[in-house]
Amino acid sequence: MATSQVETINTNADKAKLGLSAVLVVGALAAFYLLSKQGQIAQWAALIVGVAAAVVVFLSSEPGKQLVAFGRDAWREVKKVVWPTRKEATQMTLYVFGFVVLMALFLWLTDKTLEWVFYDLILGWKK
Repeated sequence: MATSQVETINTNADKAKLGLSAVLVVGALAAFYLLSKQGQIAQWAALIVGVAAAVVVFLSSEPGKQLVAFGRDAWREVKKVVWPTRKEATQMTLYVFGFVVLMALFLWLTDKTLEWVFYDLILGWKK
């Protein structure tokens, strides 16, 4: 069960790292656009290096470490999932398809019946 506690960033070092990370991303974007005359290689290199530096700084902060831990836990949970076999998945798909066809027929018949009752019997509008 999930806790309802809200975690905040407590240390000034983490606040500085997050701020530096944001500044690096903005700087990378600015460098990408400012280096348009230098060619695409320089643009993309500046963008990739800037974003990579921002990611490294972010991952060294406490929220970054918590994000990595969350990712590891999520991956561990995905490994615990019992996935259906190919046969089971095919059977369930066919059941769903059959149900959709039956519902389509039922709704079509209901629509045509109501059309006949209202237009032909009650209102007398013959086609």
